[in-house]
Amino acid sequence: MTEEDDLPANFLTEKMQHSSGELVPPDGLCWLSVLFCLMLACFYVGSLYVWRSHLPRDHPAVIKRRFTSVLIVSGLSPLFVWAWRESAGVVNGPSLLVLMGIRFEGLIPAIILPLLLTMVRNSQLPALSSLPAHFHHVIELLRFRQGTLLGIFLSAVFQFSYTAVFGAYTAFIFIRTGHLIGPVLCHSFCNYMGFPAISTALEHPYRLTVLSSYLLGVLLFFLLLFPFTDPSYYSLPVCTLTSFPSSSCLS
Repeated sequence: MTEEDDLPANFLTEKMQHSSGELVPPDGLCWLSVLFCLMLACFYVGSLYVWRSHLPRDHPAVIKRRFTSVLIVSGLSPLFVWAWRESAGVVNGPSLLVLMGIRFEGLIPAIILPLLLTMVRNSQLPALSSLPAHFHHVIELLRFRQGTLLGIFLSAVFQFSYTAVFGAYTAFIFIRTGHLIGPVLCHSFCNYMGFPAISTALEHPYRLTVLSSYLLGVLLFFLLLFPFTDPSYYSLPVCTLTSFPSSSCLS
């Protein structure tokens, strides 16, 4: 039996090539995937600015319009996944819903374990959202003159940094679990909890206890990161799309 026969059918794409007896992804597949991700992110952020308004983003009217934009973009997002699948030539693979992380197999662990892991993690890293959705706030801060230019820039760099970390974290969860619900719940929880008040903790009368809990959270997060996201708990993780799973797909 050849190596190709050993691979499940959902590993194969129409454009995979043979090189020295091994299957390798087609040239440009990585950049194609990045392009579709970037297009969807820009589509999301751009939809927030189709409404012409001189009101700040926290105004109820602006919030309602942006909810409408997000609802429309969310409804159209499957088209991006479908277009990527067709462009990448994925055949005999998971359905469109499975590719988007919407399925029943392993749903209960996907709801509980990533959220528990994030609760532990929240004592270390902040609440979070997509990187572009934070960085574009610079435009609004400058527009309404909410702070100095230097202050706005430093705030944007700070948000850019931790949203990049969180983006990698949620992508890791999605790849390991193959479920959309995990990253969504983690994102919602962190947005609700906010950034850890380190300065307040330093002034707390029980600051040693508080800071110790922060440190304990950091240690538990790294200890539980791989066990809580073990793909075997979730059935058919998204990372099975790759011909040779990377270390992030192996427990």
